[in-house]
Amino acid sequence: MGTIDIIIIALNVIFSIQGFNNRALFDKYSFQVGSILRDREYVRLISSAFLHVDYLHLGLNMYVFWSFSVALHQFFTPFQFILVYVGSLLAGNLLALFIQRNNEGYRAVGASGAVSGVVYASILLMPNSQLMLALLPFFSFPAWVFGILYILYTIFGIQKKSDNIGHEAHLGGAVGGLLITLAIYPKIATIAPLLVAGLLLPTVIFLYILVKHPKWLTRGAISRNTQNDRPGLRDTENWERGELNRILDKINRFGTESLSDEEKRFLERYRD
Repeated sequence: MGTIDIIIIALNVIFSIQGFNNRALFDKYSFQVGSILRDREYVRLISSAFLHVDYLHLGLNMYVFWSFSVALHQFFTPFQFILVYVGSLLAGNLLALFIQRNNEGYRAVGASGAVSGVVYASILLMPNSQLMLALLPFFSFPAWVFGILYILYTIFGIQKKSDNIGHEAHLGGAVGGLLITLAIYPKIATIAPLLVAGLLLPTVIFLYILVKHPKWLTRGAISRNTQNDRPGLRDTENWERGELNRILDKINRFGTESLSDEEKRFLERYRD
């Protein structure tokens, strides 16, 4: 494990533990659509990726990051590796922000976008490396197979909105990692055009549909809200009731001064 890996993991652990113990800090720096678009709190696009909802969430992200990052240092300079990580982080959150731009209550935390970028950079550079599933340790398959199937899975997950996974950040982070790696190693596009097309074409088609036929995303789906990068489904009424209870609990624990501007506005609207 390199120094950069240790620093990234340490930052995630330190800030996540702070968020576990300080709800006001967690709320202030988590990904919140309303706060980002309306209040221009753009720092949340980065800070949310260093917070996690619990130790399991943190541990899984850091384990996957470590598993794929080690081999990448033979291809990237320290600056390039940081560029892949931070660029994927932003790509994941920006895609989530775009898709959820009309869902003011959408919230998320987690390094999944950045981690997805690292995973897909690894897949692009080492497409024939063998991956194994934790539940099937004796069964392996080429990394490029996983890459294509997981892209399709995230697109399906975004449309269905039927599980507790933040597919938007995963997809955006994966594409960010692929594009940054291609910018660093453009010859890959000519050496392995089918691989590049297989990894990127589904996303291009999806984004075209997203822009031209946005109702496809909401067909049969329920608006969602999340406290991490694994959104839970709630209808509007249940979400508002849960949000009110959360804000009142926060006031009881930390006082009214701990409320964000978004939370104060929500409370005023609810009182009206």
